[in-house]
Amino acid sequence: MASTQVDLAKFAGRSWDRLNLEERELLYGSYVAREMYTPRTLPLQRIEALGDSVEACVRMLLERGLDPLNFEFVRLEPSY
Repeated sequence: MASTQVDLAKFAGRSWDRLNLEERELLYGSYVAREMYTPRTLPLQRIEALGDSVEACVRMLLERGLDPLNFEFVRLEPSY
């Protein structure tokens, strides 16, 4: 997987549970940043950043004016 060849911005704001099989396979191995759950925020678990590393996700969050400390970073696994 090489997410550097993918338009990462098209996935921002989407629920990672709603990615289709083709999209999941395309993004396999990428890291996603999603807002951390707290009873106060109740985030919808949307993809807010996507990259080849946590550092890439942090850069994308900062570019969007978001605080990386409010996010958890998860590496996408195969859908099967």
